[in-house]
Amino acid sequence: MKSIQHIQNALSDLDAEVQEILLNISLPLNEKDNFMLPLLQQKRVLKQTLEDLTYLKNNPPKQNQPCGISKYRQD
Repeated sequence: MKSIQHIQNALSDLDAEVQEILLNISLPLNEKDNFMLPLLQQKRVLKQTLEDLTYLKNNPPKQNQPCGISKYRQD
């Protein structure tokens, strides 16, 4: 699935952005928090999407049946 690769690339890009913010010594801590919060929220959503797509790839649903993601998720 190409979508899985795209999500993995997006996660790598987000990690790089977070590292760049963390290593920027000219930013005060509260500004770092403000910059990182939306990035970390995006990362959380992308990670869940990646887990869901990986599950569906490994466990494709039968025709005319629900995908079963809700049973798979821990939260």
